[in-house]
Amino acid sequence: MAARLEHVNVTVSDAERTAALLGRLFGWRVRWSGCAMAGGRSVHVGSDDQYLALYTPPNGGGTRWPKGTPLNHVAVLVDDLDETEARVAEAGLTPFNHGDYAPGRRFYFLDGDGIEFEVVSYAAGARSDVSA
Repeated sequence: MAARLEHVNVTVSDAERTAALLGRLFGWRVRWSGCAMAGGRSVHVGSDDQYLALYTPPNGGGTRWPKGTPLNHVAVLVDDLDETEARVAEAGLTPFNHGDYAPGRRFYFLDGDGIEFEVVSYAAGARSDVSA
């Protein structure tokens, strides 16, 4: 399988409100919701294969951001995480924030413009020696 877009993570002022709107507009469902980094909240809304991760920071309500700044990261799903990480490093980029989590493994890297990418694999046999 070629790598494919799995999710995009954006900051919104009210994750539940935005998820409800996108559900009405596109027929998407909430795949997951819960506590997130820095005391914020996240709601994942979309289909079984792809979704938007909507993040609301603790200061949430009513916050407005300049155009273009709410993008947190873009996630790409791959079959072989280790092979992809090797290619990222060969490109002169630095993988970071490795982690095992149910149901897979992940790492992040920043491209030359500072855009954060998360690389995810749900392939069987996730390593247990990955450090966070």
